[in-house]
Amino acid sequence: MVVLLRTTVGGTTARVLPTGTAPADRSPPLADAGQLPPLDSHQPPWPGREVTSGGVTLHVRETPGPAGATPAVYVHGLAGSGTNWTDLAAQLAPHAPGLALDLPGFGRSRPLASGLYTPAAHADALLCFLAGQGRPVHLLGNSMGGALALVVAARRPELVRTLTLLAPAMPDRRPSLSRVSDPWSLLALVPWLRRRVGRRIAQYTPRDRVEQMVRLCYGDPSTVVEHRMAEAEQEVIERAGQSWATHALWQTTRGMIRGWFSGPQLWSVAARVSAPTLVVWGGRDRLVSPKLAQRTVSTLPHGRLLARPELGHVPQIEQPVTVARAVLGLWQAAEAGQW
Repeated sequence: MVVLLRTTVGGTTARVLPTGTAPADRSPPLADAGQLPPLDSHQPPWPGREVTSGGVTLHVRETPGPAGATPAVYVHGLAGSGTNWTDLAAQLAPHAPGLALDLPGFGRSRPLASGLYTPAAHADALLCFLAGQGRPVHLLGNSMGGALALVVAARRPELVRTLTLLAPAMPDRRPSLSRVSDPWSLLALVPWLRRRVGRRIAQYTPRDRVEQMVRLCYGDPSTVVEHRMAEAEQEVIERAGQSWATHALWQTTRGMIRGWFSGPQLWSVAARVSAPTLVVWGGRDRLVSPKLAQRTVSTLPHGRLLARPELGHVPQIEQPVTVARAVLGLWQAAEAGQW
């Protein structure tokens, strides 16, 4: 359960922690709000292009930023895309150019030549992209993207200047129907039921699917503005025209869940991350339990936690200004050697 212990509004330090979590000295500094531009809720998705690095081609949306500044690389979660970072990237643009990638088989990125959608394959694709930047980056990941970012930061610490994890998909073996917006989606993970369930899901309109996603991922679905709903609908329509989209989603989902029960555990991976790390978690997260926040930040050698009891699974979309202040606070503290 997440409770509000103390919040300094407009100050420099946030102490919003879940019960029993890390002490105050592991809470993150918040940059002053005056260092960020006014929030433009009508900012359209940033333009994108295909980028090839290490034999892997990904679609990347680019946010302009100051020349010579450390770039920020944004990695979306399961069923997401680079558009999940539109507002946060705009908030941080005065301080860093942004690169919001679509993982293989998601958004506008084509599948890998191997056809694999395992966590290892996605992590390797992300690693190829980062290696192609030629310099360390500020790496940010949400949900599954956070888990991938953890793996990459542990494997190649020289590529990651700072790490921000927003509701990372840490292993949680406890069954919970709250993690699916529609029980039929859960049944689709069973191979011999997938075709039948797929036909039923196909009857849903793009609007139906967006509304399900909002109910599942947001702490307060009523705050989502209509033009963002319309943008998401258009993305659903675009995905429906991709022959690989459904396969990519289900195979990636299965791979992620299997990874919770076999192979290298993310908890041991997290313990090897040397980068200054900010963890952001919503108290109304229905996909990854907020109860994992304490263990996550305590496992990270240089982790600090910002927990917001009112948010859901996508804090960077629900409260881009608050998250941007925490991320910029991380960048500035890391630069000053004070994290």
